[in-house]
Amino acid sequence: MDSGPLSEPPAPMGAAANDRPYAVLRNRGFKLYLIGRFIAALGAQMLTVAVSWELYERTRSALALGLVGLIQMLPIILFFLPAGHVAENHDRKKIILSMVFVAMLSSVCLTVVSALNANVLWIYLCLFVAGVARAFLWPASQAFLTQLVPRRLFSRAVTWNTGAFHFSSVIGPAAGGALIALTHRAAVVYAINAAATIGCFLLIAAVRSRHGTVVKEEMSLTNLLAGLRFVYRTKIVLGTITLDLFAVLLGGATALLPIYAKDILQAGPHGLGILRAALPFGSVVSAMYLAHRPPLEKAGRALLWSVALFGAGTIAFGFSKWFWFSFAMLIVCGAADNVSVVVRHTLVQLLTPDAVRGRVSAVNSLFIGASNELGECESGIVANFFGPVFAVVSGGVGTILVVIAIALIWPEIRKYGRLNGSG
Repeated sequence: MDSGPLSEPPAPMGAAANDRPYAVLRNRGFKLYLIGRFIAALGAQMLTVAVSWELYERTRSALALGLVGLIQMLPIILFFLPAGHVAENHDRKKIILSMVFVAMLSSVCLTVVSALNANVLWIYLCLFVAGVARAFLWPASQAFLTQLVPRRLFSRAVTWNTGAFHFSSVIGPAAGGALIALTHRAAVVYAINAAATIGCFLLIAAVRSRHGTVVKEEMSLTNLLAGLRFVYRTKIVLGTITLDLFAVLLGGATALLPIYAKDILQAGPHGLGILRAALPFGSVVSAMYLAHRPPLEKAGRALLWSVALFGAGTIAFGFSKWFWFSFAMLIVCGAADNVSVVVRHTLVQLLTPDAVRGRVSAVNSLFIGASNELGECESGIVANFFGPVFAVVSGGVGTILVVIAIALIWPEIRKYGRLNGSG
């Protein structure tokens, strides 16, 4: 298999000038990828607001909101093993383009379902199809990034990549909330997302990349499980993604934002859009800070402290009844979460050989999907029985307890040093 840019020899000392914050943006392929990701994420975040608003408006059920996460998580659980195999044995660019096209079709169907005011079960079906596309898209996309930039710039690329995603997420929720407040129709937002996926498709199609396989592996159980075996053997990778899984599983309160906006903070759909934008806004601020400073010297400790801060911010948000304080706490959570994302994604890619990178990326995608989507489902179920405040506050407390447990179980994490692959 083609080793790709991440396997290149270390850059000489004279190449230090190329490691400036904006050096990676001179890479044409990475720029096209970044812009495409920005456009796709912009539409997707608008869609997220529209789906949650429409479901709560039509059902008045916290459980209905929680089921959104469950429906989107199921395809990741069902297909993460074959998705990793496909990402390694087929052209990653073609996989991305195919899955973006499927996501576009899903958005078109959502538009029709919403316009006709069809049964909400059709909304869940469309979300499931989009989840299948994402199950194959994520491993291919994560591994594809390693083909675009050299190893010495990968941490920068991850920072800009997450920053672009979160910047689009700042604009997307606010725009989605404003459109719904103006039109009182979610179908308009779904149609815009379909157009955004078309734009992403065209930009990714223009990226020139190479991904060759010396010998294609057959889809056997042994080969499918190679990623899981690598993660289990590499304790830093295992501990890092486990931390993300349980912390976000317990601390995720985004599924309950419609309830907070409507019933607790009395802010309406426009306020919901602003609250949705707070988390990514904090992430953008964090990403810009990380992009303009040297790689983290004590990345392991930064990871643990950032997740603990995420838990503390979640607790404060849960108790708040003042809109702008709630907004500020979500910004804190977003900033802390971005540090965790950059450290985790960089470590996973730098410590993984290309021979199993697709399958390990699939495992990482499973953990990400489980933490985000199952966390939303958990929040909805707990809120349905005990109320939204208890669901959010108890989740924040659980997040802090998880940080303590992970630090004790995997001391390698808190001892990990500079974020450049050297450990």
